[in-house]
Amino acid sequence: MAIERADLEAKLREIEQVVDETKESAKNTGVVVAVAVVVIVALAFFMGRRKGKKAGGARIEVYRLR
Repeated sequence: MAIERADLEAKLREIEQVVDETKESAKNTGVVVAVAVVVIVALAFFMGRRKGKKAGGARIEVYRLR
């Protein structure tokens, strides 16, 4: 049984298709992870801002002396 050029080309096209599908799947997963990270960071930022406002913060009084 001899391996012909057409057999090799068919197998390489099949491998290329699998690689392309895997690449697209990984790209989609990366986008979802990036969006999730941005949402989590934004929520942490805004929750922290809201807590800081409730506490009242530090008050500094400045007096001018002559």
